[in-house]
Amino acid sequence: MNTSLRSTLNGLTVGLMLALALPTAAGSLKPVGEARLKVLFWPVYHSRLYSENGAYQRGQRPLRLEIEYLRDITAVQLVERTGQEWQSQNLTHENQQQWLVLLGTLWPDISKGDRLALELDADNRSRFYFNGEPLGEIADPDFGQQFLDIWLSPNTTRPELRSALIGQAGQGD
Repeated sequence: MNTSLRSTLNGLTVGLMLALALPTAAGSLKPVGEARLKVLFWPVYHSRLYSENGAYQRGQRPLRLEIEYLRDITAVQLVERTGQEWQSQNLTHENQQQWLVLLGTLWPDISKGDRLALELDADNRSRFYFNGEPLGEIADPDFGQQFLDIWLSPNTTRPELRSALIGQAGQGD
């Protein structure tokens, strides 16, 4: 394992301990929008975005994206899809491959009805929750926005979903 990856994984371990000790900000956040992703006729997930004032503006914090899955999906599939979405949007970062490795160690396999959430705090730390319980943290301040851009960037592969999440349109795809 290279030194950079080992350092990143060690940072995740510290992040896991910190996340277990820190409360979620979700209770103080207001809904911005929600959307359901369907592929052809099959529902994949229902997503909700929350902010402090109930509106979305890029870069604002705290922010929470919550996804309730409507089908089973493995952690490997989630990580692969994350990488594919970054690639589709031409989003690159020198730490991107390390982030994908970290997500692979952090995320569990998902069953229908499970909820995975990301919260970004004022210091741009990214905390993940699974069914309301803390999973861990990625402290890299660049990670959170790049992850959120999968859904919230104007260049997203699902513009209808983005519009619904940021409160500008119907319920997504």
